Amino acid sequence: MQETPKGDRLHIALFGRRNAGKSSMINALTGQDIALVSDVAGTTTDPVYKAMELLPVGPVMFIDTAGIDDVGELGALRVERTMQVLNKTDLALLVIDPATGVGDEEIALAAVVRERKIPLLAVINKADVSSAPLLDLTQWGKTLDCPIIVTSAVSGLGIEKLKQAIIQAAPDDWEGQPLIGDLLQPGDTVVMVVPIDLAAPKGRLILPQVQAIRDALDNDAICIVAKERELRSVIDNMKRPPRLVVTDSQEFLKVSADTPPDVWLTSFSILMARHKGDLSTLAAGAKAIDDLKPGDSVLVAEGCTHHRQADDIGRVKIPRWLRQRVGGDLDFTWVSGGDFPTDLSRYKLIIHCGSCMLNRRQMVYRLSVAREQNIPIVNYGVLIAWLHGILPRALRPFPLVASLFTDEQP
Repeated sequence: MQETPKGDRLHIALFGRRNAGKSSMINALTGQDIALVSDVAGTTTDPVYKAMELLPVGPVMFIDTAGIDDVGELGALRVERTMQVLNKTDLALLVIDPATGVGDEEIALAAVVRERKIPLLAVINKADVSSAPLLDLTQWGKTLDCPIIVTSAVSGLGIEKLKQAIIQAAPDDWEGQPLIGDLLQPGDTVVMVVPIDLAAPKGRLILPQVQAIRDALDNDAICIVAKERELRSVIDNMKRPPRLVVTDSQEFLKVSADTPPDVWLTSFSILMARHKGDLSTLAAGAKAIDDLKPGDSVLVAEGCTHHRQADDIGRVKIPRWLRQRVGGDLDFTWVSGGDFPTDLSRYKLIIHCGSCMLNRRQMVYRLSVAREQNIPIVNYGVLIAWLHGILPRALRPFPLVASLFTDEQP
């Protein structure tokens, strides 16, 4: 990896009315002219993303959004897209022009942000040209029930103070649980099974594999990387068994057969389920797989928009396995990228990818929507392990989650 992936950055979104100075504020915070700035209201029509480093937080993703006061039919669609950004927002900045002050739009947005339990900072922009009395600024902070920082994106007034406020307001849990490091002790050996097939990107490994290797090394563990055909030979030649074997989920059955029963086994997808969301929810959803009947509707959600291979896991293999399991056809719907329906009522099951391209807040939001509508949800790794009858084993490294199951799994 040449840089921190988008899904592993703290997402900081800027909201506010048209011409409040959101784009100028992005430029001031990043120290770059990366957002289009104009005196014409409504210049930003779609969310714009900018990655940067903000120490000591580390890698962050700033999101510039359209105005919350946009008008007309097209404006309403822009506002809707702006509000959808909240699904992935870890920290919200509400940019306010003192000439217009705090109105219904700002109050409504602040209420939604609080309901979502997202940290919020109110940022007064254009302080260098404002004549608003200090009393008004103080009252605005009380009205919005959040800290307020006075700035000027043009002159740089208060920008360093705003950066410090962002650092202090950043939620402690935005990164989620470790990917693999907490499962290993220094000196432990982990074998990572990485198939090299048509779906493997030429010259590199896929993101979860790279991240797992790095996290293991950061925790002073020893990594051995092998293809599925070499796993048994690797283990046979080791002086002592590995602490853990991690495999691509599509090779679960062969890898399970070649891994000694007393060695922990799981998959990259299951590790991502714990790291990015809630493994308990995704594991519990597996029990709904055997309740599927021919004709049921199933939603398959993919966080990225990669080129589809002839035997694509989400669009070919999993549908084929499920049809074989239920003994008939199923009604599949696929969504990818940032798309995820808010009304899930027609679906009997949601199958999600490993979410390596989504940030944790976005994945947690999707899980919460499924829970609220009582629709079971699994991810690729959990589903494949269940279909192969080895999910309890694949969850053994996570005792609290494994307790949801017994060895009598069909």
